[in-house]
Amino acid sequence: MNVELRGRLDSSAAFLVRVIGLGVFILGWWLVSSAVAKPGVMPSPIKVFSAIPTLLMSSNFWGNVSYSLLLTIVSAVEAAMIALPLGFAIGLIPSARAVFEKPLAALRYLPLTALIGLFLLWAGIATNMKVQFLTVCSLVYFLPAVVNRIDGVSQVHLDTIKTLGANNWQTLKKVYLPATLSAFTSDAIVLMPIGWTYIIIAEIINLGDGGVGAMIFTSSRRSRLDEVFALLLIIIAIGFIEDRILTYLDKKVFPYKYAAERG
Repeated sequence: MNVELRGRLDSSAAFLVRVIGLGVFILGWWLVSSAVAKPGVMPSPIKVFSAIPTLLMSSNFWGNVSYSLLLTIVSAVEAAMIALPLGFAIGLIPSARAVFEKPLAALRYLPLTALIGLFLLWAGIATNMKVQFLTVCSLVYFLPAVVNRIDGVSQVHLDTIKTLGANNWQTLKKVYLPATLSAFTSDAIVLMPIGWTYIIIAEIINLGDGGVGAMIFTSSRRSRLDEVFALLLIIIAIGFIEDRILTYLDKKVFPYKYAAERG
């Protein structure tokens, strides 16, 4: 059978494959929880899915979700607002690239969780500290993405606008800015979950503020692993919805990026 590389299944086939894949995953999960793992180490799918309605109906659940969404969205927006101008400076100014390019590459290997103590000293234990911590966690990945997108701007477009007599400002405005922004939004959608990755580290500080991460930490301390797994599934569901919304907005703002999908 000759399979087309990078091809896509039609909608009905794709749906069937997803259903089968989900069924295989749940079956494997059930087998592991019932036959391999020790009792209390991995809850069964039945226990986890049964815990979801209880969590959804708890009095503080939606407030905690709203708080975590606030932290992740505000920090991602702040990281993008810092990454874009700084990334343009590094990507376009040779002296700035010479100074920051190597340190920027090294920052991706920084164990960010180890910095939480510094943020406590700098910003206290309130919400602002959590936002700034998550902002730095996202910025470490947002900034290289901006620089890479600037490097990826088509040389053909640059040569064309130079042939028309454009100066540096016009080249930035007409070529670099729109090309980089339209490409970076795709990176931002992919990188948005970084905030959720570090949310527990941020929210275990001052647990009274709440948040989904705080709920996971509290449930784990109570050995309620069914609730922990249920909350992880809820985060995945929130992330999926968030991804769909951002992709929809991206299609509205930059529709030409998706022209190939429409055929």
